[in-house]
Amino acid sequence: MCLENFSSQIVERHNKPEIEAQSTKEAIFTPVVMSRNENEKILIEPSINSLRISIKIKQADDLERLLCHTFTRFMMMRAENFVVLRRRAIAGYDISFLITNFHTESMFKHKLVDFIVQFMEEVDREISEMKLSINARARIVAESYLQQFS
Repeated sequence: MCLENFSSQIVERHNKPEIEAQSTKEAIFTPVVMSRNENEKILIEPSINSLRISIKIKQADDLERLLCHTFTRFMMMRAENFVVLRRRAIAGYDISFLITNFHTESMFKHKLVDFIVQFMEEVDREISEMKLSINARARIVAESYLQQFS
């Protein structure tokens, strides 16, 4: 993660993340996609002064899809509390992070990477726990409903 300060080539005294602005083609590098399968993949888009990481979370069924969408939407509404979290994910991905050169200057790079990894572990764990609690609740409701007929 080698990000450096890069002033805008279009507007004086502006410094926007090049991966977001897409204004200088030579400042944007080749994106990398890593995937386990179709349902789990990561897109890393580097540029000279920013890095965008988009993650597609594993969703095995409709319940996980709904829980993932609800949970990630909840987190993205609170993006200002998570410095590197983007408010909108890239199309085809569930959640995105934007790291700029200002983040790497004010924070440790390895801590940023640790934060993203730990954040995604927490998201995965929360979605699994929510799915288990919903299934347990559905089982209890079904049992109480069926007891009326016995």
